[in-house]
Amino acid sequence: MLKNRIAQTFYVFLFFFLIQLGTSIAQPPILSLTEQLAFSTVQIQVELNEGIFSGTGFFFSFFQDDKQSIPVIVTNKHVVAGAKKGVFILSSANADGSPNTTSHIPVVLDSFESRWIPHPDSSIDLAIMPIGPLINEAISKGFTPFYRTVDKSLIPTNEQLKELTAVEDILMVGYPTGISDRTNNYPIFRKGITATHPANKYEGRDEFMIDAACFPGSSGSPVFLLNIGGYVTKTGNTVLGINRFYFLGILYAGPQYTATGEIKTVTIPDRQGTSTQTYIPINLGNVIRSSKLIDFETALKQITNKNH
Repeated sequence: MLKNRIAQTFYVFLFFFLIQLGTSIAQPPILSLTEQLAFSTVQIQVELNEGIFSGTGFFFSFFQDDKQSIPVIVTNKHVVAGAKKGVFILSSANADGSPNTTSHIPVVLDSFESRWIPHPDSSIDLAIMPIGPLINEAISKGFTPFYRTVDKSLIPTNEQLKELTAVEDILMVGYPTGISDRTNNYPIFRKGITATHPANKYEGRDEFMIDAACFPGSSGSPVFLLNIGGYVTKTGNTVLGINRFYFLGILYAGPQYTATGEIKTVTIPDRQGTSTQTYIPINLGNVIRSSKLIDFETALKQITNKNH
């Protein structure tokens, strides 16, 4: 039963993840799973009075199961807070639907913070921006963006989370300290493990912890469980020849040392130099459960109804 559910989840992922929104493709390009993940994120550069700072966003599709789709970019609220202007870098698609890694354009938006929808729970550090109009406008101007979206079919259920062990392999995709392969518009992959059990609410909150290098600029990075070719079950059995893939959550904060020796949990600072406090990362991160994205559906339905 477990093998069937995991295999089903993985194949559902492949089906939906090969959909490129806004583009008609007769033969989808053949990309590995991690290559697709490289096109699921986008670097976010924000302009504030203090300067320009970097964070991470990723593409997510709402209502994919309802035969409709609302594509959005997801990030943390603190990444875009106070931003007057923001910039995304989008890769382009070739005529055959494959990615053109050396062709990409910046999308510059004014009144940046106001374009984001905050999570309905003010304590949850998430925000989304619907991007359908932006994508359609780009296509109308002759630029077809290439990106891959995550959707809720990849979000593990509570039962699936309980089937995990306390220590699982994770993969985080983003732009630590603003680093990326700018020539190919590629993000940076970081590996780690879960530091607390993903099924448990860390400190009573809808989050868990990871053991990974969480540097400024990583805020908003999606965190995945990824096993290719096999894994060990909770009962100690080894499963071979099966891939396992879940979208576990979104990085937003982490415990860090202060100069006085205290340990504080703070949002992963995207804006170094704007605080008088010196923080030293200790390679731990707080990750918001991916299931909290579903809370945005009500707000998106209201927006959709207003536009019809």
